[in-house]
Amino acid sequence: MAARIFPKKLGVNIDHVATLRQARRGCEPSVCRAALEAESAGADGITIHLREDRRHIQDFDLKEIRRAIHVPLNLEMAFVPEMIETALAAKPGKICLVPERRRELTTEGGLDARAIEQKLKKAMPSFRRAGIEVSLFIDPDTAQIHSAKCAGADAVEFHTGTYAHARGGAQRKQRLRIARAAQLAASLGLKVNAGHGLDYENIKALARIPQIEEFNIGHSIVSRAVFTGLARAVRDMKRLITGRGR
Repeated sequence: MAARIFPKKLGVNIDHVATLRQARRGCEPSVCRAALEAESAGADGITIHLREDRRHIQDFDLKEIRRAIHVPLNLEMAFVPEMIETALAAKPGKICLVPERRRELTTEGGLDARAIEQKLKKAMPSFRRAGIEVSLFIDPDTAQIHSAKCAGADAVEFHTGTYAHARGGAQRKQRLRIARAAQLAASLGLKVNAGHGLDYENIKALARIPQIEEFNIGHSIVSRAVFTGLARAVRDMKRLITGRGR
């Protein structure tokens, strides 16, 4: 049986617009304006990571963007009581539970869903009652996928950092690993997303994996936007993931 091919969606992560603003603790550039511009350019969703240390996105960003945009807001967050409370109050369309370490520059790997499966299972009804779709940011690992399913997650987002940083044959091997994981997750009824370290070159191979529905990409889009403007950077990436730019 042929694999079902899902329409590809692009979630634009705007954390690094906030990183630039927080360098001066001012109000420029406007993170909400970035969200609206990305939406206008074709983003299917906006992703923000409200970290416990508030190094970039702030609580007021969450509230402002939630009110302003019309596409789904995906809130990346640690699985801790403070952030669970915040999510249940803000009611974004989606949350993605991620591991978080204070000294890391960026998220370094997937959540260990196996280790906290029972805690995740207890939290899921609260998110469901609030109408929030829950994704787990995990490595493309069989055991982690089964734990995500058992915990009651709606989706998984595969950490693609290892793939993004690999080269040649090693990268092809990682691409195959992600493809197999995507096939398994989809067969279990989970939505399949992917993100981390993806850019305008390495996205091309992953965009051909039929089961992946959404790519969440931030750093490379914001980096390109420095030279092209945000709208052009978003449109360029959207063309690549939908196959119109390859």
